[in-house]
Amino acid sequence: MKKTFLLFLFASASALAQDQVKFAAKVQNRNSDTLHIQSRTLNKVLVSDANGNFKDAFAVQPGFYQMFDGSEVATIYLKNGYDLAMTMNAKMFDETISFKGTGEKENNYIAKKFMDIEAMEAKLATAKDNAATTKIVDETFKNLEKGLADTSLDENFRTIMTKQLTSEKAEIIETAAKMQKMQAMKGKPSPQFTYENHKGGTTKLADLKGKYVYIDVWATWCGPCRQQIPFLQKIEEDYHGKKIEFVSLSIDTKKDYEKWRKMVTDKSLGGIQLIADKDWSSEFTKAYGIDSIPRFILIDPKGNVVDADAARPSDPALRAQLDKLLK
Repeated sequence: MKKTFLLFLFASASALAQDQVKFAAKVQNRNSDTLHIQSRTLNKVLVSDANGNFKDAFAVQPGFYQMFDGSEVATIYLKNGYDLAMTMNAKMFDETISFKGTGEKENNYIAKKFMDIEAMEAKLATAKDNAATTKIVDETFKNLEKGLADTSLDENFRTIMTKQLTSEKAEIIETAAKMQKMQAMKGKPSPQFTYENHKGGTTKLADLKGKYVYIDVWATWCGPCRQQIPFLQKIEEDYHGKKIEFVSLSIDTKKDYEKWRKMVTDKSLGGIQLIADKDWSSEFTKAYGIDSIPRFILIDPKGNVVDADAARPSDPALRAQLDKLLK
């Protein structure tokens, strides 16, 4: 009877182990004493000991999860039955994250993929044309696809990751093409506009020649745009009287016209407040390939493009750039 009972306990423990993932981590220079492992259905919090060791076991649905250490985020793949041990130096988060144990192949693949994409993006920044861009992207994704040919990887992981690579590759090529278009605009005459001014009449971009022009393309419904307003107001205040004009160009639709007028008045928005004639389909918007906002553009006193995708008002890089140009 005692032997049967012990066998039952052993079988129960083995079944429990298969119904959970074991996750341990050793983190040097940790950003916090907790690790959050999250998805839409899970929010598991692991607490470290005094030496930065994390350890727990919990049930999961097989799939991808976000791991947050209080400052940085990494993607990991988990399924019940995995027994993972992660090591990392939080000061070099992406470069040092590594896994051992059951599930190590899948998670080390993700870590390497991130670094490969980062290296690819650095190369893309120097690509001179679409042919060079395509070559760089093709080489990177060919190696990533080769890594997925390993049949010892979890099949669900391989299926999801293959689809992800396909969509990522298309998105990166599209984004790179837009970046090259913006790069090609530097130093060349900016596309022009003639738009309604909130104070009355119309304003042409050509009217502002002789000064730098910083354009904020925004809309009243855009949360991130509104978040930039206090920073833009501070920039306008600090650079008042200098050789620069600040233009806020709304791409609100006709139905939100009165909403735009009211917001500019109620918020006492400064600078030159304009509204485009055909929202997203306005010629100026299309010429700059604007498909998301806020978007910032910097033009020089001669009317040439300095930066077709300039830094945001909240980014210290903008002040550094303006200080250099306006000294």
